Amino acid sequence: MRALVTGGAGFIGSTLVDRLLAEGHSVDVVDDLSSGSLANLAEARADRSKELKVHQVDIRDPAVIEVIGRRQPEVVFHLAAQADVRVSVARPAFDAEVNVLGSINVLEGARVGGTRKVVFASSGGTIYGEPAPADLPVKESHPQQPLSPYGVAKRVVTDYLHVYRELHSIEFTSLAMANVYGPRQDPHGEAGVVAIFAGLLIAGTPCTVFGNGEQTRDFVYVDDAVDAFVRAADRGSGLLCNIGTGVETSVNELYAAMAAAAGVDAPAVHAA
Repeated sequence: MRALVTGGAGFIGSTLVDRLLAEGHSVDVVDDLSSGSLANLAEARADRSKELKVHQVDIRDPAVIEVIGRRQPEVVFHLAAQADVRVSVARPAFDAEVNVLGSINVLEGARVGGTRKVVFASSGGTIYGEPAPADLPVKESHPQQPLSPYGVAKRVVTDYLHVYRELHSIEFTSLAMANVYGPRQDPHGEAGVVAIFAGLLIAGTPCTVFGNGEQTRDFVYVDDAVDAFVRAADRGSGLLCNIGTGVETSVNELYAAMAAAAGVDAPAVHAA
């Protein structure tokens, strides 16, 4: 299979690239390197037995249409995004340029290139808004009521995927990701609490927990998330699928488990 991964130099994207290459697929990466890093692809690029090509281009640039059209991928894995909720609130137009208009460019490239399917990285943590505790774990049938421009953009792109399926026969699967963690995660990025705690614990620096620490998240390991992307290349067409463990873990529980693993006895510092 010829695959193309937007955001392929990022945390999840580069892990997906490694998986695809290991399975013998040829891979094109589209990434502007604004948050991704070629270091994440260093091992893959050094292996001359793998068919990997990196295109440094912003998905907001119409040139991405030409790149995807020329490379003619069978499947596009669309992970490139402005992924910071706080930035989306402060700069909603910028968020829409990247996450909505950029995604339209990717879909146009898929149309021009005769792509069979687009697998899209949506966000389970934002498209549903703030579900009541009784609704957890959230089902795909739960009303989508995003409370941030980022969540709105993710919902809108899934609507565009439906439209391109009807108009141009491009199949899709939209994966609403829980809180993904693992190697290569940016400790300064959005939703990187596992990476943040890990870095601080290794450095012997106190970890700060905001609020009472009883807020919960669904933490899913990056290899499991990548497995969902790979499976979606041939399954789940036309569906929105939540990807997570279905298990609530509080920040306090997370810190206790990570501190124990690091051999740290000190409690976390709580802040308002």
